[in-house]
Amino acid sequence: MAWKENAGTAWTWYEGKWHSGNPMIMGPMTHAPWLGSCVFDGGRAFEGVAPDLDLHCRRIVKSAESFGLKIVKSAGEIEELTREGIAKFPKGAELYLRPMFWAADGFVDVDPESTQFSVSVYDSPLPKPKGFSVTASPFRRPSFEYAPTDAKAACHYPNSARAMRDAKARGFDNAVMLDPLGNVAELATANIWLVKEGVARTPVPNGTFLNGITRQRVIALLRKAGVSVEERSLRWEDFLAADEVFSTGNYGKVVPITRVETRSLQPGPVMARARELYWDYAHSGR
Repeated sequence: MAWKENAGTAWTWYEGKWHSGNPMIMGPMTHAPWLGSCVFDGGRAFEGVAPDLDLHCRRIVKSAESFGLKIVKSAGEIEELTREGIAKFPKGAELYLRPMFWAADGFVDVDPESTQFSVSVYDSPLPKPKGFSVTASPFRRPSFEYAPTDAKAACHYPNSARAMRDAKARGFDNAVMLDPLGNVAELATANIWLVKEGVARTPVPNGTFLNGITRQRVIALLRKAGVSVEERSLRWEDFLAADEVFSTGNYGKVVPITRVETRSLQPGPVMARARELYWDYAHSGR
């Protein structure tokens, strides 16, 4: 998901103009890389559409507010700038859309008057829905008392990174992380679902992980299509015994999970229906 100089095209809006490549907009004295005040969001553009971009723009504003940052751009202004960035690419390009707020100054806490803002739009192909493998992680998601879990913030990702590093060292693609009470929270990078006897189940939001925008959209689409969906506390054992397991998230949208520990699974009909419904929604203009 990160952009590299040799990976493709990137444009970033910062301080009133668009910059190509990877502009140097933070230094060693900037609060964000030093003390972690960066919040961001991720949208997607593909096949000429950018589904739920307005919701992603609203969420980053809420994330910035939770960090005590000054809202220097409204959700509407962020969406307008992001669409301006999308227009710099060929129609149908598969893009990642990343607005960010951060503090330039402050000591421990932020100086809200120093808030900075940017929007990056860059080439990032959607992963193919071929499936991936998961394992239970020894690392857990924190609750709100221990971390700012109400925001999509850069400071959460070192915990995800160590979970991914551990999973990959053991031969898996991703990690399933539990909450402090031992219930399944989500993957290191996305929300997780299981299907048992035709019922789709996904962990109920409990303040330890973000209630993903794609997750919420898929819940609504499946229910409207007549599929039973339950948000509830789930244990790791539930996933080990599931008929289907899949993920939802902005990066890959709806993707099957085809190995849970040593157990192989086939992409299932509920996952396929969720993906079909999401793509239909994305192209509907609603």
